[in-house]
Amino acid sequence: LLPSLHYHGLEHTKDVTRAAERIALMEGITDEGIFLLKTAANYHDAGFIEQYDANEPIGVKMAQKILPKYGYEQSHIEIIKNLIHATTVPHKPNNHLEQIICDADLDYLGRDDFWDISNKLKQELMEHGKIKGDREWDELQVKFFNIHKYFTSSAIKLRKEKKDIHLQQIMKKLEEDNY
Repeated sequence: LLPSLHYHGLEHTKDVTRAAERIALMEGITDEGIFLLKTAANYHDAGFIEQYDANEPIGVKMAQKILPKYGYEQSHIEIIKNLIHATTVPHKPNNHLEQIICDADLDYLGRDDFWDISNKLKQELMEHGKIKGDREWDELQVKFFNIHKYFTSSAIKLRKEKKDIHLQQIMKKLEEDNY
């Protein structure tokens, strides 16, 4: 992975994998479901190895190539493929497992470590020429927060309240205009 992937690096992948497992257990998903979710979480941003934008199809191709060597059945690979595609923003999950991986992918929005992780994403986007500065970043975050939603009852219960607080803090910062 490129060193400029301050957010979409190995730590994010581990974080999403842990969050997927936690949410799955809270949602009553066990065994095969957790196994498939964790596998998809490990591949959901693997495409960043090759390109920054539209990386999910690359992660799918990697999973399709590698997973059969480890005994994954075609039916499992199809589910994993759909789970990886579900992490494309904006999220549009089609089933419960896809809802879980979407919630896991953006779990940090409602956590205490939000600001640290958010700053890593801001730095990454700036280095990749996607944004120019702090105000533009905060404006982008407000737009994103307003279209984002958690899908599972567990993520809503666990993360929505803190996410709403973070949104209010960002909006206050924009209102104060101290950039």
